[in-house]
This record gives sequence, structure tokens and C-alpha cells, in this order.
Amino acid sequence: MHKHIMIFLLLFCFIYSFGLQAQSVPEGRRLREIVADRYWDGSIIIGGTTGAWLLNSSTGEILDREFSYVTPENDFKQSSIHPDNSSWSWWQADEWVDHIAENEQVLRMHCPIGPQCSYWAMDDERTAGELDTNMRVFLDTVCKKYNGTPGFEYMDVVNETVINGSWHTEDGGIPGSWECPWYIIGLDTHNVPVYIVNAFKICDSLAPDIKLIYNHHEHPENTASWNLIKETVLYLKGLGLRVDGIGWQAHVDVGWESESRLNDLRNLIDWAHSNDLEFHVTEASVWIKTEDPEEGYDAQGVTYRSILDVLLEKRAGGKVGWNLWNIDDRRGWNPQWHGSLFDYYYEAKPAYYAIQAALEGEDGIEYFWEDKSAVFKLYNNPNPFYSKTSIWFEVPTNSYVDLKVYNLSGQEIADLGSGYKESGRHMVEWNPEDLSAGIYFCLLKAEDIVLRNQMVLVK
Repeated sequence: MHKHIMIFLLLFCFIYSFGLQAQSVPEGRRLREIVADRYWDGSIIIGGTTGAWLLNSSTGEILDREFSYVTPENDFKQSSIHPDNSSWSWWQADEWVDHIAENEQVLRMHCPIGPQCSYWAMDDERTAGELDTNMRVFLDTVCKKYNGTPGFEYMDVVNETVINGSWHTEDGGIPGSWECPWYIIGLDTHNVPVYIVNAFKICDSLAPDIKLIYNHHEHPENTASWNLIKETVLYLKGLGLRVDGIGWQAHVDVGWESESRLNDLRNLIDWAHSNDLEFHVTEASVWIKTEDPEEGYDAQGVTYRSILDVLLEKRAGGKVGWNLWNIDDRRGWNPQWHGSLFDYYYEAKPAYYAIQAALEGEDGIEYFWEDKSAVFKLYNNPNPFYSKTSIWFEVPTNSYVDLKVYNLSGQEIADLGSGYKESGRHMVEWNPEDLSAGIYFCLLKAEDIVLRNQMVLVK
């Protein structure tokens, strides 16, 4: 009995710590307040991305505080909603229906037909006919379920269809993770993949209340790929199908913003507007790929702002959108590259103030960045985790660090590399392949402090 009570209390503590954590509100106006005040004509929308599983966490709190436009990260993808050819899972997608109503937000369904499909679709035994049926059933069901839902304004129909000027094929990426099986369905008489044409036919017919986006990942300077997409969009429109906008997944490195690249972006936006299309940055992130990311924070802000400034410049010619891909560095995609506007503590980084200043129309950027480097830190890893997890920690000066994992009974399970560490941020991976599912603790001991992190392993 006592053991069960202890486990319950530990679970409660974990759930509480996983949820809302103390954070300070950034200086100045919230981004959604600025947009409502200065861009009331709807010429630009500013949004952010996270998953339903984080809506009741600090990440979700920031999303709702800052953005009136949201994109669920994976919740509307086929791999989440229709994981195999017989079952459906709607809880993640449905979570957003009431949420955006309560927070006065509009939503873009990121449920594209592309590489991020169900494992069934990537099975090597699939046939063209089976794939066509699988795709039709998924899109048909999603469109009928959500068309007309208040706030559901946009939908990514296809995604990552082209690589280096050629169609993304079944073996165009890493097998089982980034291949595009839909290409097997075949090409039409104009050498356009049939799945692209059929996807827009279905969405045009069954989702008349939702704007349809053709989304792509390569940078604007990759003209061969974008020329193929332009030709395809015009072909679809020539068939009488509705395409309302094109999207660019703007995952770039710090310093991307050369004048030639920004001009390529300008030209792409001009082409979209001249063809009655909206232009959206659908996945904005700026990677800092250095050992000391804080040294790149100001430059990150410049890169973020340079891209947004182009959008603001071009909004007079047609509608533009900007969407942050992941809110904070703690639970963002590729957290080791620190690509978000908020740090591991959910505090606004210089990049946040760069976006704020751009929207406010300010020439200069004032940074309200507080140095928090002079303390020992043990970050919460993403929970729950399924196979391996990344554990981040910081030391303010060269120090001896004891970093170990313990189970609920207090038994040492693993030594994660105890020893002298140089000042700065460190990451170790823990892969408990021989352990059973349950709660474990990571303890960092250094000098006279002890930091503890709870980790939940699910198998």
C-alpha cells in the first residue's frame, strides 16, 4: 500500500512539474496584440506551433498568450489520425476545436499528403490501388469532419513533393521515415503525380470553407524545385482546382539572410501574389549550430527579423503569413540547435524582441535578455520518452559533476559520464534499452548543490 501511495505522489509531482512552470512575461506588447492593432486589415497573420499534448504546459501558455493563429504540429497528420488501414485516433486533433474557440484563434491543419504518412502507407507491400484508396479515405474523412468548424481557416494539402527539381519518390529519402509512397500511384498525362491532383480534387470538393495550401521545404534560392512547384500550381488551377496559397518551411541557419537570398524570397512572394495566391512562411526556425548558443542569440534575432521584414514589405501585394515552428527550445524540434523564440526556461530570447520590433515598425531592436549563465542547471527532458532521451545540463565554471540515474527504490541505474566538465552547456543521451517502463530520476551533484529531474520511460 505504501509503495502504491509513493508512486501516486511521484506521478502527481511529475505531472505538476511537466505542466505550467514560472515564467516572466516579455517586455512590450504581446505579438497578437500588435497584429490586432496594426494589421487589423488581415494582410498578415502571425502564428505558432505546438502539439495538443503541450497545450496545458508552459509551452501552451506562451502559444495562447502570443498568437491568434496556431498550427498543430503533428496532430492532423495521417500518422496521428489514421495510423493504420483500419483504426482512427481523433483525440489530438479534436483537442484543438474547443481550444481555439476559447482562445480566439484561427488554425491551419498541417495534414499534408507527403512523406509524413502512416506506417501502413510506407509498407513495402503496398500497391498503387491500395495507396490511392488509403489517401482518399483519409482526406475524405478529415475534410468532412472539420470543414465548417469555426476557426479552421487553412489546410496544407501536400507537402515536400519535390527534391532538387525532381519529384519526391518512394525512395527519395530515408526508407521508412522520409519516403513519399504516394508517388507509386503514378503520373498523369502531364507528368504530374496523380496523388497531388487527386488530393486537391478531394479538398476542393469537400473542404470549401478551408483555404488550401501547397507547402514546400526547400529554400527560395532552389529555383529548380520552386519552378516545378509553380508549374504544378498553375496546372492545378488550369484544371479548375482551387489552390489558395503556397507555403515555405523556413528552417534556416543563423546568417541565412544574404541579399540574394532575400531577393529570391521577394521574387517568390511576388509570383504568388501575381497568381492570386497567399504566401506563408509555414515553419519558421533559425538554427544556432554552435557550442555556445547564447553567443548567437543576437544574430538569430537578425535572421528572424530579416525574413519577417520581407513579408511585411510584401503584404501590400497580397496576404502573407508567418508561423513559428515550435515555441521554446526545451520542447522544440532539434532542441540542440536552439531555434525558437523562447529559451529552456520559457523566457523570451532576443529573437522574440526582434519579431516584436519588426511588427511594431521599430527600426532598432532593444533586447531584454537576462544572463542566467552563472548557475548550475539541469533541464527537464521531454516526457514521456520511448527509447532514448537527451539530458541537458549547464555548469557555470569548470567543475566536477556527478550525473547519475536512479530508480524509484533509490538504486543507481546508470552513470551518465560523471567527471570534470568545462563551463557551458552539455548534453548526454541515455538509452535504457534493458529497463522496464516506469519513473526514473536523473541527479546532478556539483559542489554543494543537488538537482533532480524526473523521467518517465514508456514502452
